[in-house]
Amino acid sequence: MAPQPRPHHLLLGVCGAFAVLSLVLVPLTLPLGWDETVYASHFSPYAPATPFSAPRTRGVPFLIAPVAAWSDSVVLLRVWLTLLATTALYAGFRPWLRFLGRPSAAAVAAALYGGLWFVLFYAGAAMPNHYTAMGAVGAVGLFLRSRQSPVTCAGVVGGLALAILMRPNDGVALGAPLLAATLLVPDWRSWSRVLAVLGGLAAGVLPWIVEAYVRFGGVRARLTEASEVQGELRPLLSVVHHFTVMDGPLLCRPCDGDTVRPLSAEWWLVLPLLVTVGLWSARAGSGGTRGGGRRTRAASPDTRSGGRRTRSSGDRGTPHTARDARREHQGGPPQSGTTTLRGCLLATVAALSVALPYLALVPYAAPRFLAPAHALLAPVAALGVLALVDAVRASRRPRIGFAALGLALAGHLAVQLPLAHGNAKIQAGARGDWARVAEVLHEHGVGGKPSTHETPRNGAPPPCVLRGNTSVIPVAYVAGCFPGRAGDARRPTALVMREAEPPPWARSWPRHRVPDTYAPGWVVHVRP
Repeated sequence: MAPQPRPHHLLLGVCGAFAVLSLVLVPLTLPLGWDETVYASHFSPYAPATPFSAPRTRGVPFLIAPVAAWSDSVVLLRVWLTLLATTALYAGFRPWLRFLGRPSAAAVAAALYGGLWFVLFYAGAAMPNHYTAMGAVGAVGLFLRSRQSPVTCAGVVGGLALAILMRPNDGVALGAPLLAATLLVPDWRSWSRVLAVLGGLAAGVLPWIVEAYVRFGGVRARLTEASEVQGELRPLLSVVHHFTVMDGPLLCRPCDGDTVRPLSAEWWLVLPLLVTVGLWSARAGSGGTRGGGRRTRAASPDTRSGGRRTRSSGDRGTPHTARDARREHQGGPPQSGTTTLRGCLLATVAALSVALPYLALVPYAAPRFLAPAHALLAPVAALGVLALVDAVRASRRPRIGFAALGLALAGHLAVQLPLAHGNAKIQAGARGDWARVAEVLHEHGVGGKPSTHETPRNGAPPPCVLRGNTSVIPVAYVAGCFPGRAGDARRPTALVMREAEPPPWARSWPRHRVPDTYAPGWVVHVRP
């Protein structure tokens, strides 16, 4: 009989497939998006740095710095970020290899999360949500280990700190249930866990607090400004909005004009089912007691006799069962069914805690906002998948059952993969318009590379100032100008308008239409 692949190798295989799929579905030449230009502008040799608004953090610039600090190649940056995202996927789900009690559960969990179209789309993107998700799922997986060694505690600190550095609200929402778990569950009540969670929260929040006082006048002032930038955070119900964006767009603001497409929202229907089955299987002990606890008890006599054989015969190594017992003592499974259930419940509660602010406070939606929640639910859903496989295998007609599961998987991929590629094509066209607008600006003496204009890096004033009614920040980045804002005292060099007339004071300015655009109606007004 051929040897079965090790769980570690299965997880590596899933991560490799994730990298390949993302590179195939999303071209490396995809221009930088709006948020990406904000982050990249702080390293650009020719565009002024776009000021960070209150909601933004320094996590993503830290990720792109190794490449963006010396090269403006989009392809090179996306290759680097794809490698980084793949490594993060492996690091996030590796702590779950032993805890779930099923050898392949961690790999299945990584596949469920990594197979979602928006995760594949953002694999090579300079965006924070995937890294927040991996920091969250990795921290919870390490938190659940029975033995909290210094290395394990450091991993919890690092995972939480990463999540907060990328998205402070997500990291704090994750830390709250972890702290509550240390108080409510006796098995998790230890100073090592408490200090690890508090250390991760402090390490992530401290830079945000320092910047709040340096740039915004304090924590309350920054929170108030962040709420204003995000459209006034307030109690509301935006669950339907998150249903509508499951097939795109990447951001809907507002979302009132979009509708729910049942086929594209299939994951929202499948995920609760898989999580429910996963919790049931954990409760029944299919992922722990039957698969782990009983084997451990049954192996105890062999372990003792094996130990005697080692002492009497001078055997060269420790018997396999003794090695398993030692691994369990060091914090790896086999876990009891109760421990597995508690861990799955904690992951589910943490996912709901992270998702709740987006569902009840934020007045707009984007698929990537809930990436951490999907990642935290993935291990529980993986147990659900494996429980369904077990049920089919034990049925009277397993062939029919496996055929049904295969069709379900094929249908899921038939929805997710085209969505990743389709949204990449849409973004390529829409972002290409920014370059076309910049070309028209350059033709009329606005903007350009350092060879024609000084940059603010050496203390000179911005080469040009753009204003307009849409996409001012990314167009300014591509054109090498500074993005002006309402109330800005600086007189704009040009206005970029789309399907709108300029203000009265600029209607006499020469206007230049932008040809061959993906979205019609772009007009550039250059100050005479």
